[in-house]
Amino acid sequence: MQVIDGKMFRQMINFGAILLHNNHPEVDALNVFPVPDGDTGTNMSLTFTSGASEVERLESDNIGDISKTLSKGLLMGARGNSGVILSQIFRGVSKSLKGKESATASDMAEAFLQGSKVAYRAVMKPTEGTILTVIRESSEAAAAYVTEGMEIEDYFSYFVKAASESLDRTPELLPVLKEVGVVDSGGAGLVLILTGFMSALVGETIERVDVKAEEVKEEAALNNAGATAEKKAEGYRTEFMLQLDPGKAKAFNQEGFANEMERIPGQRITIVVDEDIVRCKLYTKKPGNALNIGQRFGEFLKVDIENPNAEDVKDDKISFDEPEKEVGVIAVAAGEGVKNAFLELHCDHVVSGGQTMNPATENLVAAIKGVHAKHVIVLPNNGNIVMTAQTAATVLEGEIDVIVIPTKTIPQGLSACIMFNPDASLDENVQEMTDAMSNVKTGQVTFAVRDTNIDGVEVHANDYMALVNKEIKACVPNKMEALKKSLEGLVDDDSEIITLICGGDVTAEEKSEAQSYIEENFEDCELEVIDGKQPVYSFIIGVE
Repeated sequence: MQVIDGKMFRQMINFGAILLHNNHPEVDALNVFPVPDGDTGTNMSLTFTSGASEVERLESDNIGDISKTLSKGLLMGARGNSGVILSQIFRGVSKSLKGKESATASDMAEAFLQGSKVAYRAVMKPTEGTILTVIRESSEAAAAYVTEGMEIEDYFSYFVKAASESLDRTPELLPVLKEVGVVDSGGAGLVLILTGFMSALVGETIERVDVKAEEVKEEAALNNAGATAEKKAEGYRTEFMLQLDPGKAKAFNQEGFANEMERIPGQRITIVVDEDIVRCKLYTKKPGNALNIGQRFGEFLKVDIENPNAEDVKDDKISFDEPEKEVGVIAVAAGEGVKNAFLELHCDHVVSGGQTMNPATENLVAAIKGVHAKHVIVLPNNGNIVMTAQTAATVLEGEIDVIVIPTKTIPQGLSACIMFNPDASLDENVQEMTDAMSNVKTGQVTFAVRDTNIDGVEVHANDYMALVNKEIKACVPNKMEALKKSLEGLVDDDSEIITLICGGDVTAEEKSEAQSYIEENFEDCELEVIDGKQPVYSFIIGVE
């Protein structure tokens, strides 16, 4: 074929999402460091699936409209640095295809060239040997290859081949990839998407596999609730997402909550609970009463009220995001104890996420709006969430002033949060919090997921690694020994404060042993112990 129409482009996007989803564990496994938080494949899959889902709901078959919708879906669903870069690639594609009903091979070649340029501009210090290199080299090679009137299949076949060859070269450009013996994970994810595009073009069939039953159940519950009801529901469609307050979570009872909604009265009530997040959907003539019930248990992350019977109304949604305070603070963290630590330090809201599961742009946008402040300071607390936070700030530009302090670890975030002073000016707070962050050294203890040799350290699967500022210092069979090795690389004569955050796998005996060791061997330092209950990392250590 010589032209891609909207119907085919939809299929290409769908196949790209399915192929990446089916293979995302293999992409996760390409993580350079042998830690159990390799999530590039997961992040890219969730990001691209978000965009594909938006496209599926779009009625237009205009390829320009489809690419714009895909770009927006990717932007709001972007997770992690790889997800943000992926969203920027297709942002450039969307700009190039704007206003087009269909696209030729030359159009697509130009679109992906623009995608490469936009992605590079989005990264302050681009690193070669990554997804950026793969999209740049392959799009340039394919653009040089394409000719007017070329078959679309011919162009994409060459594009995928060039991308695969570029991916194979990434270890030559990034020494750490060569040392570990892997290719770049982000580039691998991109090649899967492009391969999915090609599969659609040549008429192959790709089926989605290993969909979790709970995901299907939740999606069906929220989107199809009451679909078989004989009587049409009356009232406003009221839907909200609520984060339970830690102090009220125990008092929350799903059945009792549903009974209260029914007494409003409410119809077609659907409630899904995932840890501390409650998603509720119902129809009621008194939506305010439903919100009052929900607000007793926590804070809204998202509220949507719509009159399904309204006609010719461009915007019938009710907004609840009027700023109420001058400055708010939100943080990203995982683990009940870690979240509580932030909430006790002037933090207005904690977004669930961190290692293994990075929040999406839309999660951060909802949380920022939920704070109801003119200025919101965001503490990502993870290097893989900083770009997502900055993307959320861009999305809200002109609506809310969002300041991202690029904390890359939990100890950095806690130290920054301690310095927040509600009585100080915004500029003073940002400066004090940034300075505090820069004075923190971070150590971590976690188990290895594979055998490898990195930074001169022999790593064996299931042994415990001692990390100091992301560098592996040792790998030993015992987590307590790993903790000691990490402390050796962190504490020096200038150290004054040690913060020990214990993970969910740490026993009371191990916690006591760790505390005793630090007090006996680093007696000049003040020690704070937090029962963080975080996943993945047995110990997180902050030294100031």
